[in-house]
Formats: sequence, C-alpha cells, structure tokens
Amino acid sequence: MNLNRKIRLFFLSAAALAMVAFVSIPATAALGKSVVMVPESFSELAKHAKPAVVNIRTVKVTKEGGRVFKHFYGQPFGDKDPFREFFEPFLRQQPQKDYRQQSLGSGFIISSDGYIVTNNHVVAEADEIKVKLYDDKEYDAKMVGTDSKTDLALIKIDVKGLDYLELGDSDVLEVGTWVVAIGSPFGLEQTVTAGIVSAKGRIIGSGPYDDFIQTDASINPGNSGGPLLNLEGEVVGINTAIVASGQGIGFAIPSKLAAGIVDQLRSSGEVTRGWMGVAIQDITPELAEYYNLKEKSGVLVAKVYKGDPADKAGIVPGDVITHVKGDVVTSSRDLSTAIAGLGVGSKVPVTLVRDGKAKTVFVVLVKRTDSEQGEALVQSGFDEFGLNLQALDSTNAEQLGYAKEVRGLVVTDIEPEGKAAASGIRQGDLLSEVNHIRVKTMDEYVATLAKIKKGEAVQLLFRRGNTSFIAVRFTKQ
Repeated sequence: MNLNRKIRLFFLSAAALAMVAFVSIPATAALGKSVVMVPESFSELAKHAKPAVVNIRTVKVTKEGGRVFKHFYGQPFGDKDPFREFFEPFLRQQPQKDYRQQSLGSGFIISSDGYIVTNNHVVAEADEIKVKLYDDKEYDAKMVGTDSKTDLALIKIDVKGLDYLELGDSDVLEVGTWVVAIGSPFGLEQTVTAGIVSAKGRIIGSGPYDDFIQTDASINPGNSGGPLLNLEGEVVGINTAIVASGQGIGFAIPSKLAAGIVDQLRSSGEVTRGWMGVAIQDITPELAEYYNLKEKSGVLVAKVYKGDPADKAGIVPGDVITHVKGDVVTSSRDLSTAIAGLGVGSKVPVTLVRDGKAKTVFVVLVKRTDSEQGEALVQSGFDEFGLNLQALDSTNAEQLGYAKEVRGLVVTDIEPEGKAAASGIRQGDLLSEVNHIRVKTMDEYVATLAKIKKGEAVQLLFRRGNTSFIAVRFTKQ
C-alpha cells in the first residue's frame, strides 16, 4: 500500500488529537494569531515511512601495485620521486592486486517494483551495489541511470510489492516548516531526525543547477540519498550535502527538481536537457536603469550563439527575457532550470523586452551544449573616467574570445585613482554603447562624449567576454 495514503489516513483519523499534539503560544500583535510550535511526536510518520528507506553499500574495485609501489609513488617527492626510476622495472613485474573501496549511503523506494532514488555520488562508478531493506533483507541492485549535474541517481532491485514514498511539491514548502530526515548517518541505519526548513534556493557551488533546501534536521555522512519528508510523509527533498565546518546545516535537492530527472532516468536511463543557445546574466539596478526597465526582473541576454535555437528565433544580445511558457523569469538560474527541464525538440514561447517593447518568439530547443569565454589584452593611457581604450579589430577580437565581426572599444588599462577603478570595470571589457549610442571607434566615442553637457549623466555599456554586460554611470566633468 502507498505509504503516503497510510500516513494521510492516520492524520485524518487523529485530527482531534492533533489539536493537542501541538503547543500554542499567545499571539503577538504583529501575527494576530496563535503560533504552532513543536509537534508532540514524529513517531507515526517515522513508523510508516521507514520501510521505504534503504541502506546502500557500494564497492568499487581498483587495480594497484603492492605495498612498495604505494609507498614510493608520489611520496614524499611527488612526480619527481628519485626512487621511481630504480623500483619501477621491478614493480611492473609484480601482479597487480585488486583493492575494494567501500562506501555507504541511503536511498528511498519510489515504486512497489523496486525503483530507488539516491545520490549520484553514493553509487557513481560502483562495481557492486547492495541494498538493505528495513527488514534486514539485502539485494543486489542494478544501475538505471545517473545525473552528475544534479547529483541524482536511480537504481533498481528485483523485488515486488514494496512499500514506497511519493515525491511531494517542494515549491509549496515554506521556510520554518517542520521536516523529517531518515537515513544511515555513519552507517547507523534507519536514523530519524527532525528540524525545520531553514532556507530555500541555496547555491553552494556544487553544480549548475544548485537550488538546495537548507534544513537544520541533523544530516551527516551516510544520510546522502535519503528522504527529507514533510509531515504528510511526502518526499520534499533528497538529502545531499553538509557544511563540514557548520553545525546543524544540511542541504537537500528539491523534489520538484528531482521529479523530472527521475522520470527521464526511469524512461531512458539518461538525462537530456534543453538548450536555447544564449549566455545570460541577472539584471543589476544599473542595467535596469540603462534599459529603462520598470522592474528589476527578467534576465539579460549577453550573447547569442550563432546557429543555435535562440539565434534562429531572432533573439539578440541586449534582449531581456521575462517569461518562458508564461512563467515569470526572475533570475538567470530560473531561466537555466526552466529550459533544462524541457525536452529536446520542444517549441517554447519566450517573452522578451527589446527597446522597451515586449514581444514573444518561439524557440525550438536542442540538446544542451557548452559556452566559451575569452581572455584580455593589456595596454596603457586614460580618458576622463580613468579608462584606456583601444578599438577592437578582427585580430584582437579573436584573442579576446569575441567573434571576428564584433566591434567596440576594449579596456586595456584602468587608472588606479580614476572613477572607473571603483566601478567594477575590468581590463578586457568591451565598451559598446554610450547613452544608448553605438560606438565602434575612438572617434565615435570622443564625438559622442562631446555632445554630452557638463554635469549630465554618462551611461556606458560594456560587454565582458561573451557572457555578460556591465552598465556604469558617471557624471560628465
């Protein structure tokens, strides 16, 4: 029987008792209502959820030399080990020995026929995967598929009639909500911990799709891959990471993100992400002012990759994307995640703002590709803002990583005491517009500045490599 149904039946039948199961404190004037505090017990939730939580043990077999080989290679002289030349001919004659590297983790069953969700880092490159159920029965598991970018994996055991958990909607999860983690920290199976959601949308630098739920429910090594549950017994997150130096800080992959990944792994064994072919960046207050945006929302298109879907749809650098399939886009991460979650071949309506006017184009997605970046040149000399500029030609455009046809003025040096030094502009940035007027040569730049009166604003728009725009504002002296 589906565990979530069991749990819902329990909570419905115990509705009267639930009023007693919480302690309320008097309302503050600001809140205007009572505040629900700690649940009296998580025991029923744990009792019903634990049969679907598994312990995962993996073995990776590697071939290495004997003790002498391990002792001398790389210690303590690194690659220039003086003993290597002497010992290597003898060591090569020794038969290599198999070494079994073991690791532990957690997972949870998502279907009665044995599909199990866990973390990629728990099972990646494993030669053997063993799954231990709640009743201590152990089974060999086979790999169905993994996704390193989100650190998710799907494995399967050949068993029928298993209890399982359902993925809930992490989008409706609120900060301060009670959650329960179940797993095998330090190999201690079926450990239950409880806490609250501390934050959402955390970016911890683990990959391009970071969007973690932060919780203070105790999560330790071995919890990886286990479920983070709401009080209805639904999985709202997959426990994944901890902060080594932190106390009581854990991170879980949101179930909303995991659901699409798991579906793809189950159907095809791999994840294929949509790609529209743009480099994007968040809208800063300066960029919002420069592009006359009423609200600081949407993402700025910094580059369009030639021949890719966005280019074919007519999107150009400087466009501000505000919606995808009618959903509001507030950050570059929103757009990346939305596009990545759509299937290759999808025809996606994209709403953008260009020159203050909104329009919708249709982008047919292809398989995701990689972007590129260039490096900078350096020279010297300064204008009134403390910038040294040099016209970009086809030769130095390639050196900087731009397309040959790109034109503008590259920043070759910045005066340490000048205005530009504190503006965030860097060597290698490409000045392309002054007060919305394109400038490609030094003569055009000087002529445009000459038309601006003393005391008036000077807005400069720069490109940084192929991936972003920078807008700065100075006052004409």
